[in-house]
Amino acid sequence: MVVGEKAFLGRLGARLRSRREEQGLSLAELARRTGLSRRYLTEAEAGRANLSMGVLLELAEALGSRPSALLAGADERPRERIALLGLRGAGKSTVGRELARLCEAPFVELDALVEERAGLALRELFELHGAEAFERYEAEALEKVLSRGERLVLATGGSLVTHAATFQRLRETCSTVWLRAEPEEHFARVLGQGDRRPMDARPRAMDELRAILAAREALYARCDHVVTTSEKHPLAIAREVRSQLGIA
Repeated sequence: MVVGEKAFLGRLGARLRSRREEQGLSLAELARRTGLSRRYLTEAEAGRANLSMGVLLELAEALGSRPSALLAGADERPRERIALLGLRGAGKSTVGRELARLCEAPFVELDALVEERAGLALRELFELHGAEAFERYEAEALEKVLSRGERLVLATGGSLVTHAATFQRLRETCSTVWLRAEPEEHFARVLGQGDRRPMDARPRAMDELRAILAAREALYARCDHVVTTSEKHPLAIAREVRSQLGIA
């Protein structure tokens, strides 16, 4: 499969998944409606199935849509704004810098912009003003990022997916990539950076991390692309992201 075709199918798969989720359908229910296997539908949503027009028509009817609506935008060039998502310790900053270098684009950390706008470190912002203030600053910081131009690599905060309006805005304006890792890897990477906060007075920190990841997994899965980071060098991950996005 050539890179252009792979990128096209990836965008089409993302549109199929998004439409299914909008309809509140599970993969099992969509399989029942279309007569297609769950395995095939999983491959289609992942951009690994070369759909025939007949299959596309069946899917469109089952999703209350039209083939033209599902295809609309799938042949567009990939957005040159790339947003990396995932929990703390996913590697967003490290991979983001490598990816920005490969793409010759600016690298931006959204949390750093939040701190700049608030005039406070994130911990102080939460302690003094609460989560609602953070969400407001985060939305404002994202708009500032979007005003900078069409080409950049953005590392987002781990909780952004739980802020519905901001996450929707991000998905509308950027190619979104979930850097997926196991809970143990998130934990080890944070500790490896010298950050002891996950363990401070929290003997069940690992269980809490697993619960957070489980609660957010369905949200992260709404990203356009998913890249597993386990046992991979940051440069290799950056190259894989670039390949998935169809960027030469």
